[in-house]
Amino acid sequence: MSAVLPPFDGPEETFDEPRLLQLGPAADEPCLRADAARNRARLLDAAARLIAEHGVGAVTMEAVAAAADVGKGTVFRRFGDRTGLLMALLDHSERKFQAAFLGGPPPLGPGAPPVERLRAFGTAMLRRTQDELDLQLAAEPGAQRRFLVPVRRLHHGHVALLLREAAPDADVELLAHTLLGHLDPVLIHHLTRQCDLPLARLEAAWCDLVDRVTKA
Repeated sequence: MSAVLPPFDGPEETFDEPRLLQLGPAADEPCLRADAARNRARLLDAAARLIAEHGVGAVTMEAVAAAADVGKGTVFRRFGDRTGLLMALLDHSERKFQAAFLGGPPPLGPGAPPVERLRAFGTAMLRRTQDELDLQLAAEPGAQRRFLVPVRRLHHGHVALLLREAAPDADVELLAHTLLGHLDPVLIHHLTRQCDLPLARLEAAWCDLVDRVTKA
């Protein structure tokens, strides 16, 4: 997702259980003391609330400092500038999402039937994308890299794995792309902001699409 992520060269089709990705350069987030890690998460959560309530334009270093009740210098020391803050926010959000669908409680995480996990995955991604839509749109990679960035490949691999369990006779590689197209931030922007469709309708359509594809 993050614009700084490099292309990932290699075969697209893989059905091993996906693993949590370490996003961004390793130097971006060294091992932090427990209190420093909590403070960083607190700042990112404050930035996420600002985006959800007021849009990405409301995210300034000063606004985040006020929302987290810390000094402005703390935000600058942690993230450098606004761009660094926004990229860290995307990485923070993606890590939490990955942890939820790879190892969290069912039905999003392991332990539920594959069709239920697919429904939960799309619903969770739709809600997450709506909450941070402007941020995701700003970080969309170009056409040459769109399907090669590691995060997108991880999402594709996860959906393909669940599809293989739910519909073993299907072309799961292509069907995974078809399903993920419903979750594309550009499409969600068009449907929710330009067509004024409620998110609940997109969620219902996702579940209907999953059921039809898997013959659930």
